[in-house]
Amino acid sequence: MIIEDFLFINEQGLYCSRGDFYLDPQTPVAHAVISHAHGDHAVRGNNFVYCTAATAAFMQHRYQKQAGNQFNIYNWSESFVINGVKISFIPAGHILGSAQVLMEYEGVRYLYTGDYKLQEDSTCERLEFVKADVLITETTFADPEVRHPDAASEIMKFNAFNHNILLGAYSLGKAQRLISLINRYCPERSVVVHHSIFGLNKIYDAFGYSPGKYEIYNRKSMKLPDQNMVYIVPPLTFNSYIHAKNVVRAFASGWMRLQVNNDMQVLISDHVDWNDILKMVSEAEPHEVWTLHGNGNHLKRYFKDSMKIKMLNYADREG
Repeated sequence: MIIEDFLFINEQGLYCSRGDFYLDPQTPVAHAVISHAHGDHAVRGNNFVYCTAATAAFMQHRYQKQAGNQFNIYNWSESFVINGVKISFIPAGHILGSAQVLMEYEGVRYLYTGDYKLQEDSTCERLEFVKADVLITETTFADPEVRHPDAASEIMKFNAFNHNILLGAYSLGKAQRLISLINRYCPERSVVVHHSIFGLNKIYDAFGYSPGKYEIYNRKSMKLPDQNMVYIVPPLTFNSYIHAKNVVRAFASGWMRLQVNNDMQVLISDHVDWNDILKMVSEAEPHEVWTLHGNGNHLKRYFKDSMKIKMLNYADREG
C-alpha cells in the first residue's frame, strides 16, 4: 500500500519519513541522498552523503573540505539500505552522474526523478526507464505549450553568423553539452571556456565523457578579429559583459525569460518538456504521480480521474 506521507517537504527539504533521510536537501542534514551535483540540489555540509561517484567528484571539487563529512558512493543499480528503505541509483540523463532515486519500502516502489531529460547528450549517461508505483517527477516545464526544440538545430544557428559568439551557460552540465554540440555541428568554430568550467571539464574527462576540443578563456581574446570563436561563460560573467562589442550574445536555456535582450535564441534545456514527462509516465506505469519543481496543474487536468496527481511544491529550477 502506498504511504501518503512517505515523502513530504519540510523546512529542510524533501524528507523520507520512513527512512529518516532527505532527497536533495535545501540545508545541511544528517543523511542526504543527492541526485546530482547542481547547487540547488547538492548543498555543502551534510554529515552522510549518498550519491554516484561523479556527483561526489563535482561536490568535492566545488565545496572542498565543506563538501560533506562522509561520502557513500554507489554504482548504477547497486542497492543500499537506510533505516529499512532500499535505495538504488538509476541514470537520469540530466548531467554526468545524475541519478533517479528508486526507493523500495514494504513492497512499494517510489521513484524520485531528480532533474532529468530524454534528449540525446553524449556528455552524460542516458536516462533509463524503470517501473514504479509512485513517480515523483520534476515539472519544471510541465506545460503542453512547452516543446523543447532539437538541440542540434539550435546550435547550428551559430553557423549563420560571421561574428564571435558570447554564449552564457551554467558551468556544470550545460557547458559540457554545448562544447560537444559545437564540436559536432559547428566544426569551423573554436570553443573557448571560462576558467570555472575548465576544472569541471577535467572531471568529465576522468569519467570518460570528454566534452571535446576547447581552449581556456582569455578576456583579451574578446578583442581579437577572429570571427569563429564561441566564448562559453557562466551567468554572472555573461551579465557583466552586457556592453561587449563585436560579439553575438546568446544564452543557452529552455527559459524564454533568459532569451530576452540577446541577439539570438538558443533554446537548449537539460530538463524534460511536456511530451517527455508523458513518456516518463507511460514507461514507469505508476499508480500515482507526485510533482515537484514547477506546476503540476496541467498534469492533473490531463490525467483527470485516471491517475492521482499530488503536488509537492518547490520553486522552478535552472533550465
